[in-house]
Amino acid sequence: MCRTNDFAENPYNPLNSTAEIEGSVEPSSMLEGFVHQKTILLTTYRRNGDPVATPVNIAVEGDRAFIRTYDKAGKARRIRNNPIVQIAPSTFRGKTTGTPMRLKARLLDDDEAALARRLINRKYRILQGLVVPLVHWLRRTRTLHYELTLIK
Repeated sequence: MCRTNDFAENPYNPLNSTAEIEGSVEPSSMLEGFVHQKTILLTTYRRNGDPVATPVNIAVEGDRAFIRTYDKAGKARRIRNNPIVQIAPSTFRGKTTGTPMRLKARLLDDDEAALARRLINRKYRILQGLVVPLVHWLRRTRTLHYELTLIK
């Protein structure tokens, strides 16, 4: 479970940043710290506003980050209802190791998903390149790719 109050008062938290701070930071540099990050804690929000944190793999290119899930996953339903998400660097088991930031998630169509698929498969050759697609195929679920971008 993600405790949001731990970072609420942090002046360096992107959720609390002011316009003059945001203007001085390039959007791509804000996601730069996630380029070599293997796992992030993705926090999505239920309809009643309760946060639900899930560790996921991430791939970053420029000012965009990409994640993958399947169509029946809870996070896919929550993102469909509320595209505002929060990400933070984390361990494989979901223990946060850095400062979270808010992003907007967008479901990619098949053509756009090709870039996300290639980046994720290249970064996680065995897990995301072989195992996850095989499990999605065996479960007869559709693989979804999301683009995460900074909120402007």
